[in-house]
Amino acid sequence: MIWYAIDSWIVVTGIFAAVACALLGNFLLLQRMSLMGDAISHAVLPGLAIAYLLTHARASVVMFAGAAVAGLLTALLTDTISRLGKVDRGASMGIVFTTFFALGLLLIVQAADHVDLDPGCVLYGAIELTPLDVAWQVDLGGFLWEVPRAVLVLGGTLCLNIGFVIIFFKELRLVAFDPELARTQGLPVAALHRGLMALVAVTAVAAFEAVGSILVIAMLIVPPAGAFLLVRRLPAMILVSVLLAAFSAVLGHAGALVVPGWLGFTSTSTSGMMAVAAGFLFLLALLFSPSNGLLANWLHNREGNR
Repeated sequence: MIWYAIDSWIVVTGIFAAVACALLGNFLLLQRMSLMGDAISHAVLPGLAIAYLLTHARASVVMFAGAAVAGLLTALLTDTISRLGKVDRGASMGIVFTTFFALGLLLIVQAADHVDLDPGCVLYGAIELTPLDVAWQVDLGGFLWEVPRAVLVLGGTLCLNIGFVIIFFKELRLVAFDPELARTQGLPVAALHRGLMALVAVTAVAAFEAVGSILVIAMLIVPPAGAFLLVRRLPAMILVSVLLAAFSAVLGHAGALVVPGWLGFTSTSTSGMMAVAAGFLFLLALLFSPSNGLLANWLHNREGNR
């Protein structure tokens, strides 16, 4: 029973983190800014460290504020370098996030004795330990139901992202497909963009301790990309990406329990296996997509050559 509860909370934590990232990743993908998620997930590190060094507090609000500021600054600097320096957007992202990431690592090393965060935690997290950090207990007729802190934090982040997407869906869709038309209709394109970047930053820092940046980056990019291969309408794409993200978390945890034994290892990173599972599902979509898959294209070309 104890092991069942532990495994269940690990899966729930992975699902919440994966779905929260996938929701926002759809709009990054459509705007050809998927690597912005990668940049922000690395660039929030100096925001976290500076927030602690200035306030000497590890409160979630302080950390979230630091991450949001760093995320917005990353987006603004990327746009500024690309626009003023006539630099490709991908190159400007690389310039900003590598600089911020290196600065963040240096600051984290300086604050390592006081902050429960280190480079290893940033990369692959500690999702296996999340059930041990209990934040809420409920007595259900003699059965003590213990809810981990990571589940509450990521659950709240997921609800925030869902609310943002639902409230601003029409505006986000128009900005994603035709930003110039959105501007001519008077939509606050810049504000929507900054809001999206701030949520990406908040989602990244909420997931850091539990799942690490590897899973955050994977779920921001891979499920939306797989959904884009399978469907074209945005509502269906969002739904499919969420399902792919959730299934990746379940499949990844199962793989972390089973696959190491096949290879003669004792254990592996659960969040890393969840990212690998997302890549495996994307590969299936790439191969078997009815309209854009490699198999469908091969059959179409074969029919055309007859």
